Amino acid sequence: MRSSASSADGTDRLCVSERAQSVPSPVLHLRQLPADVSEQEVIALALPFGRVSHLITLKAKNQAFLEMASEEAAVTMVNYYTSAPPTIRNQPIFIQYSTHRDLKTNDLTNQRAALQAISAAAVHSGNMASGAEGRGLAPQSPVLRIIVENLFYPVTLEVLQQIFSKFGSVLKIITFTRNNQFQALLQFSDSVHAQHAKAALGGQNIYNGCCTLRIDWSKLSALNVKYNNDKSRDFTRADLPAGELEPASFGVPLPPYGAAAFQPTFHQHTGLSLAAMSPPRLQVAPPAGHSVLLVSNLNPQSATPLGLFVLFGVYGDVQRVKILFNKKENALVQMSDATQAQLAMSHLNGQRLHGNVIRVMPSRHPVVQLPRGGAGPEEQTLTRDFSGSALHRFKKPGSKNFNNIFPPSATLHLSNIPSSVSEELLKDLFSSGGFTVKAFKFFQKDRKMALMQLASVEEAMEALIALHDHQLDHNQHLRVSFSKSTI
Repeated sequence: MRSSASSADGTDRLCVSERAQSVPSPVLHLRQLPADVSEQEVIALALPFGRVSHLITLKAKNQAFLEMASEEAAVTMVNYYTSAPPTIRNQPIFIQYSTHRDLKTNDLTNQRAALQAISAAAVHSGNMASGAEGRGLAPQSPVLRIIVENLFYPVTLEVLQQIFSKFGSVLKIITFTRNNQFQALLQFSDSVHAQHAKAALGGQNIYNGCCTLRIDWSKLSALNVKYNNDKSRDFTRADLPAGELEPASFGVPLPPYGAAAFQPTFHQHTGLSLAAMSPPRLQVAPPAGHSVLLVSNLNPQSATPLGLFVLFGVYGDVQRVKILFNKKENALVQMSDATQAQLAMSHLNGQRLHGNVIRVMPSRHPVVQLPRGGAGPEEQTLTRDFSGSALHRFKKPGSKNFNNIFPPSATLHLSNIPSSVSEELLKDLFSSGGFTVKAFKFFQKDRKMALMQLASVEEAMEALIALHDHQLDHNQHLRVSFSKSTI
């Protein structure tokens, strides 16, 4: 029997005391909603499954009634959420079929607001496939094409799997760079899961203010993954080989699979917004050990604590460096926090330095210990405390250095150049250090900055170590970093 009640102004309202029903209906009953839930948030749960015809929210009861355009769409939605219970702002939502077959109300104001919300949510979700809307049918392909814009923090294959798996079973992921943009193809077990993820995540930031997800449908119906490594993964095939990978030289290089120890801490947050996710950099206390890196296969004749401080300092504020006394091709580098450690690892692992391909991975040590009183002179020189260094690039909140973090490249960005220093003097400075200058260019609008291209990425890394903070006159020191530009 249909339950209803009349308000003082004659508006028909639906009684919310109906019991749970298992008989399918186009009308769904949502309970345990947040007290200040918006229509957009409610509709975001339904939008991946089809068009919403009517919506009535009963905020005083933390409930809502939502009518889908077809019973098929409602059934698809209930079946999906039975296996993957939805949440709004981390609060679990209970969904069941209503005893009502349709929603009828004379409250035109409420309906107008609902329709506006539906329209806004539809625009946000980004063009549902034509013909699917209104029937609850998802597009044929379960494969999404993902572009990550404003890439400030590294986005690994594991990060994508962690985010998207909240909307269904992720089978395969392939990552690549095209048009200087980090992109991925991601295959769900079915297209309904893909549609739900697209609607909820499109346009959202993985971290506050950066790493924006742009999601579209792929023309592929399935992905063919040949290797399980840091660029591609078939989660249904543990037997695939790792393949051979060249050191990444595009965008933000991805860390090896073992770098999953640096997984960011995401908030469980489905619906329309992931913007509340905080980057690990903002955590008060990063997990113990995650800020210390083990650097191996160094050239023991060339590696120094100061050199490692300068190189790793491009990606974070290095606190301490320790070259191991009995194994000088290995070193421990302690960064300020876990995010900086991940940035350094993802950019520097696999790069060639002083003739050796270095490996960078998480260390089990929570901190780098300073030498004890009984340590010999050599052992003491192999460990340096840089916590009070004036060369830290990221100690000022909001520093523009946060926006200029790039992978090692053959082109260096030079800054803090005095007006008295000429192009020839700078070229001579690098040439006298044994580096081959291929090209040079001052910035047109700011002669305090310039680009210098060297013979190789390895040579640029060594030049940065040697000449960053080099004194150019009595009170100005050269600043060197990697550039994303070429000359």
